[in-house]
Amino acid sequence: MPRFAANLSMLYPELAFPDRFQAAAADGFRAVEFLFPYEWDARELAARLKGNGLEQVLFNGPPGDWNGGERGMACLPGREAEFRAGIGKALAYAEVLGCSRLHVMAGLVPQAQERDALRPTYVSNLRWAAREAAKQGVNVLIEPINTRDIPRFFLNRQDHAHELVAEIGEANVQVQMDLYHCQIVEGDVASKIRQYLPTGRVGHFQVAGVPERHEPDVGELNYAYLFDVIDEVSKDCGWSGWVGCEYRPARGAQPRGTSEGLGWLRGRRA
Repeated sequence: MPRFAANLSMLYPELAFPDRFQAAAADGFRAVEFLFPYEWDARELAARLKGNGLEQVLFNGPPGDWNGGERGMACLPGREAEFRAGIGKALAYAEVLGCSRLHVMAGLVPQAQERDALRPTYVSNLRWAAREAAKQGVNVLIEPINTRDIPRFFLNRQDHAHELVAEIGEANVQVQMDLYHCQIVEGDVASKIRQYLPTGRVGHFQVAGVPERHEPDVGELNYAYLFDVIDEVSKDCGWSGWVGCEYRPARGAQPRGTSEGLGWLRGRRA
């Protein structure tokens, strides 16, 4: 069975963020991920992890002006100094949290600019970030994201991501394969798992139901089948990573709404 990590930015929304660690542990999770830790002191978060027997398996680097609509800086010419400062901050958090995976968001293609014109900046920034991250044993992840949720996002397809990983040419750069985004953009999800997982370049999975982004037992994807595919391919290729539960609970912020929606996971553990 794949190992599942609770995404604390989305799950347990009825609780204050620091209290979500205990809730995840109580539901049987042994690992967590989240978007951004920078509002909190890294030592406080590390204490929450340790106190609840949790492993931090992923978080995002600083995305720029998130509230202003930015979704990363890696592809944006002229933002290199800010990008590098953000990577430095993220790696400082990763060290305290004991986290070995850092997702670096690509950013949005500016209006009136062509995607291909941004590629050299993106490759250069990711190559620099990977070399810095390698100094402390951290893998840098890049994620294709669908253009319905984030219009004009630089990176959208699995093949594009793997081409970029090859061009960047650093051993610690991997793809964050979010099956929700993959289904919306491309479909043929099981075949893509079989194609890309054996390459060693898939560092992390994420899941959510399509199209509403609720629990993975609702929607057009047969996740029970896909989890079996991950298991099957993992046995052949030795993959032992995590599957992040990055979805919005269908019960919203009602008390214990996340916990009550975990029937799909309890069924896997039975």
